[in-house]
Amino acid sequence: MLLALDVGNTNTVLGLYRLATEGAPTEMVANWRITTSREQTDDEFGVLLQNLFAMRGLQMAVVDAVAISSVVPPLDSMLRRACEVFFALKPLFVEPGVKTGLPILTDNPCEVGADRIVNCIAAFEKLGGPCIVVDMGTATTFDVISKKGEFLGGAIAPGLKLSAEALFARAARLSRVDVKKPAKVIGTNTVDNIQIGLYYGYIGLVDGILERMIAEMGPETKTVATGGLAKLIAGGSKYIDGVDEMLTLNGLRIIHERTLERHRKRGA
Repeated sequence: MLLALDVGNTNTVLGLYRLATEGAPTEMVANWRITTSREQTDDEFGVLLQNLFAMRGLQMAVVDAVAISSVVPPLDSMLRRACEVFFALKPLFVEPGVKTGLPILTDNPCEVGADRIVNCIAAFEKLGGPCIVVDMGTATTFDVISKKGEFLGGAIAPGLKLSAEALFARAARLSRVDVKKPAKVIGTNTVDNIQIGLYYGYIGLVDGILERMIAEMGPETKTVATGGLAKLIAGGSKYIDGVDEMLTLNGLRIIHERTLERHRKRGA
């Protein structure tokens, strides 16, 4: 089985896949979302993995491959050691030099985050092009893929929760509130006012960027959202066609399968 890890600044998402065999399609067996801890050791991470697997009645021995996309470089060496110790495997990191099948047509391809590359691969596989991926995490990224499956570029904005934290930190008299869809648009108390401003203000940001990108790419452009806040925002957006919470993990699976296929063709 393949264990895919998407390591973000706030959360790490894990997915366990049973890959396709003759007569049986690829299947996601389990998935988890945990807090990303920059101080975690490889032993602590291994214990956490053991507990996660045990909760689902799974053995870690079923894992025979690991694929990782990480935007937290200080954790990369820990993850490598953990994979070597607990799985006796060398993980596949999506990083410069790894062949993904995605042409990157930006000024500096090496600076494009691994999560953005993986998302684009999964989105193009699922939707074709042109398409736009909106990944809503600590930051919200907009990734544009051409009709030919090329990564053209995009945009980065502060994430919704990051924006909310900045508001609460700098406005002494505004208390923290739950970020959710408000019941009305004209608030009659402070909590309503904050929730309306955060929710509809952020939808305005997302739709404003998407509107301009779609105008440039053409009306046939498809959009998909992913990330922890995707469902919340997509429900009020005029331009997001759908939500795929497993998009990044599926992209990692696709890259792993392509890597296996290249090795088979070389006889490795």
